[in-house]
Amino acid sequence: MQTKENKTTAKAVKTPEVKKDTWEYKDRTYLLKGNMKPLTYRLQGKSRKRIPLVYFDENKGYNRELRYATNQKSPFVDEQDDNVLLGHIVFEKGVLKVPKNDPVLQKMLSLYHPQKGYRFEEYSPIEEAKDDLEYLNTQVEAMNIARDMEIDVAEAIMRTELGSEVNTMSSKEIKRDVMVFANNNPELFIELANDENVQLRNFGIIAVESAIIDLSQDQRSFSWASNGKKLMNVPFDENPYTALAAWFKTDEGVEVYKSIQKKLK
Repeated sequence: MQTKENKTTAKAVKTPEVKKDTWEYKDRTYLLKGNMKPLTYRLQGKSRKRIPLVYFDENKGYNRELRYATNQKSPFVDEQDDNVLLGHIVFEKGVLKVPKNDPVLQKMLSLYHPQKGYRFEEYSPIEEAKDDLEYLNTQVEAMNIARDMEIDVAEAIMRTELGSEVNTMSSKEIKRDVMVFANNNPELFIELANDENVQLRNFGIIAVESAIIDLSQDQRSFSWASNGKKLMNVPFDENPYTALAAWFKTDEGVEVYKSIQKKLK
């Protein structure tokens, strides 16, 4: 006869919850980062004496050793038996294709390997499409900025790419080249377009080329060309025109900037 206490105990016992495997079984491709395409590249697949291969498991609170074994159900050493057949992880010309019937290697690469995102990444058509779209949007933004840009700003930007060659170019040539630059390298172009120091650097270069101010032969100081009076010293190991651009923002530099501006008109 079952007592009331036994019934209560029986009700308290729950069936262990079986975790559903949410891993998507499909063929996967992995690519070496940085457009690296060596003939073969072997990725570390087990711990070495001086280079451990581990994954920090936040649920367990400690590092778990990884090992790629072709006859095991898990990439974790603590879940493998003693009958281990080690496998090699080899990229050929920067690419590694892993079929869906090798989920252990896929999980090791996609979820646990410490060099994921640094040495290699999983190829994703969706992510690539997002990256392409983002790049195209940036390209359009850069081209719009270049189209509406004032010629003096365009000249300043192109001087960072072409140097004194800009002096011999017509306005149309500068506008053409700045559009090409924006199309080919939109991120850098936008960065330069938003950097006021680029224009100040260009202003300083023009002032030197127009013989309004002088840069000393050792490139350590600027002075008035007319009387040799020193304007500023260039900090050690700094580009002189970068230093001059920063100096133009100071109280003393602003006055010199205005004076040069009048002389250039």
